[in-house]
Amino acid sequence: MRTYEVLVEAGQVLQFRRAVGELDAPLEPDGIAPPTFLMAADVFDPEYERRPRSGRDWPGGANQPASGGAGFHAEQSFTFHRHPRAGERLTATVRPGRRWEKDGRRGGRLVFTETITDFTDPSGELVASASFVSVGTERKPEE
Repeated sequence: MRTYEVLVEAGQVLQFRRAVGELDAPLEPDGIAPPTFLMAADVFDPEYERRPRSGRDWPGGANQPASGGAGFHAEQSFTFHRHPRAGERLTATVRPGRRWEKDGRRGGRLVFTETITDFTDPSGELVASASFVSVGTERKPEE
């Protein structure tokens, strides 16, 4: 388990709202963040594997060495207990979820791994939970 802090900053909420098509969204200092805003929380996680880092190629980019298998994002879902609000400082707690396997046709055995992130407010109340499912393949599928 690991934790990190997520600042729900009003300017970022505004940029996110406009990026998802709310073109006339006003800047609201304590406005409600869109439901998908927490997708961007990973940028606050110092251990997030796909976070850009100085002096290192982008994970999965053209300069990365090929590995035996491949992996991909399969599913993302959120459960909200209330909406996050601009100006809040949330604590994200990342923990492992379920893990299961299935036989695949092209990439061999598939391994599904769920990661759960709980977002709590400063009083410890649960604001939202995110479930992220990734799939790893036994080998890279042939083109």
